[in-house]
Amino acid sequence: MSRNTAPILQQNKMGVMPVGKLLANMALPMIASMLVQALYNVVDSIYVSQVSESAVTALSLAFPVQNMQIGFATGIAVGVNSLLSKSLGEGDQEKANRCAGNGICLAAISIVLFMLFGIFGAGPYYAMQSSVEETVSGGTAYTAICCIFTLGIFVEVLFERLLQASGRTVYTMITQGTGAVINIVLDPIFIFGRFGVPAMGVAGAAVATVIGQWVAAAMAVGFNLTRNPDLQLAPRHIRLHRKIAGPVMAVGIPSVVMMAIGSVMNFGMNQILQGFTETATGVFGIYYKLQSFFFMPVFGLNNATISIVAFNYGARKPKRITGTLKCACLVAFCVMMAGFLAFQFLPEVLLGFFNPSADFLNIGQSALRIISISFPIASICIALGASFQALGNGIYSTITSLCRQLVVLLPAAYLLSLSGQVNMVWWAFPIAELMSMAVTAVFFIRIYRQRVQPLFHATQS
Repeated sequence: MSRNTAPILQQNKMGVMPVGKLLANMALPMIASMLVQALYNVVDSIYVSQVSESAVTALSLAFPVQNMQIGFATGIAVGVNSLLSKSLGEGDQEKANRCAGNGICLAAISIVLFMLFGIFGAGPYYAMQSSVEETVSGGTAYTAICCIFTLGIFVEVLFERLLQASGRTVYTMITQGTGAVINIVLDPIFIFGRFGVPAMGVAGAAVATVIGQWVAAAMAVGFNLTRNPDLQLAPRHIRLHRKIAGPVMAVGIPSVVMMAIGSVMNFGMNQILQGFTETATGVFGIYYKLQSFFFMPVFGLNNATISIVAFNYGARKPKRITGTLKCACLVAFCVMMAGFLAFQFLPEVLLGFFNPSADFLNIGQSALRIISISFPIASICIALGASFQALGNGIYSTITSLCRQLVVLLPAAYLLSLSGQVNMVWWAFPIAELMSMAVTAVFFIRIYRQRVQPLFHATQS
């Protein structure tokens, strides 16, 4: 090996590998693992649909709470991911270690809060949304189990992001894939009762889910300890440092808020749709399961993009930043176009997996066809939105999400519901996405001029 090539090969691949190859190298394992995650979410609903339509509705009403769980876990992890990637790009190992330690402390606080909700809040939450006893009892049990044992999802997400931040995404594919497979295998055992296990119904789906999460969490911790030399975590790093926790939360809180916004949106949409029939609420829940096959890969791409852009921003390499964003936009658009075509031409096939009634199928076909019109627009918003968090301005992501899911979507859905036709409500999604696209474009132009253009000028001088 020549003296000139040795230093390059010793560098982190996020600073030297060709952008297209790097994005594929980092994103594909995450996309594969998130597709498996999407699969087991859908499998959950397929199994539960064989119990009853009320069971499907119970899982739909649980989605806002699960979304908040994932939101807090992901928000903390994204904040750590962004700052840790930037620290590695700058060559500051000690700061990178403290980022990981602060993430563990922040996750512990969130875990306690969700456990308390699972114990005291799950019952009242369902009682205020449904008067159907089967929906309330099944949903309460499902939500309580997921929240009380929430440790698994927080540890899994945080330690997987630590692997991603240092470019070791193949291990996240293994952890997420293993957790998903375990969940899929255990679902029928706990839901219907097999091999001497009593039938638990909807609660069984929750048990299978948390077991999968805990196994994946254990694996993610193990991989960080044995396969991640960029992270040298010691007990002294696991405490809150104001100068570290502040920037982590500055980037992470917008992600939490975005997911919280999604939970509020889902709660609001459920209330609007309950004004028609409980079947419409179930359809909305199944839509969210199906759309995850296309949104999850785009979010996996988004996570890889955040790490790459943050690293190269710290390393002051603007061409790699713009090249990454261009590739991300193109790939995201292709994925979401596939989703659009599937929802337009195969809605009967997709809904047929969930043992639908004639009414469920009729409402669901219209929902899938109308909502999917927004998919190609959403792809660009999500891809460009990665730059906001990676470049340290997560508030832009919060504002775009507010426009998409609260400021425009819920008011539009409510006004359209006054027509008395449930199919009109679905048009709120394309309307909101168009508004989000306009806001995203304005913010991207602004952050590009403030953060990226000066780097080009600095490299040319």
